[in-house]
Amino acid sequence: MFTILVAEDDLALQRMMCAFLGLNGYQAIPACNGEEALSQIERTMPDLVIADVMMPVMDGWELTQELRRAYPLLPIMLVTARTTLEDKRTGFACGADDYLTKPVDLDELLLHVGALLRRSQAMTSHKLTVGETLLDYDSLTVSRGELSITLPKKEFYLLFKLLSSPRQIFTRRQLMDEIWGMDAQSDERTVDVHIKRLREKCEVFPDFDIVTVRGLGYKAEKRNG
Repeated sequence: MFTILVAEDDLALQRMMCAFLGLNGYQAIPACNGEEALSQIERTMPDLVIADVMMPVMDGWELTQELRRAYPLLPIMLVTARTTLEDKRTGFACGADDYLTKPVDLDELLLHVGALLRRSQAMTSHKLTVGETLLDYDSLTVSRGELSITLPKKEFYLLFKLLSSPRQIFTRRQLMDEIWGMDAQSDERTVDVHIKRLREKCEVFPDFDIVTVRGLGYKAEKRNG
């Protein structure tokens, strides 16, 4: 059974989300603010964190930054009434994996939870399948049938990150922090160079595209068919 921590200071919404997740086979752990969430996470190590942005003591953005430093692979979904593009940009820049706006549709929440957990399992297993294309984290290879290429580490990590969360937008800064390290001195244009190389090398794989999102960053999309 997957364990999900729900950090939400609106107690009625918190209880509703926890009850709904419980009815759908998950173990839900409540927290009322970011500090309480951190304490719960240290004790229980959940499989996923759902956090409201506007919480007392420590908000969702601060919580996400703390968690991303301590638990790089822990999936994090931010839930908030703040719906502007700038708010979403801030959330993703902090390290969030997904973003859901209020009022919360519980069925939509369940879809997002399932997708995040599947991506997390792919990251943990170090193998990822996109259509008929297989990415093997340990060998740094991308293969489809008899075709196989080995990528340099940074290029592979970048591709694996994007394909682990298809349609998720990643800012250049976020990709720099996660792949080159928080203290990387490289210019963010380094990401653009690696993306260009990946596109050239991966033209032979018809299962996905790497898309530029103007003003934000990059995302991967699965092709139909």
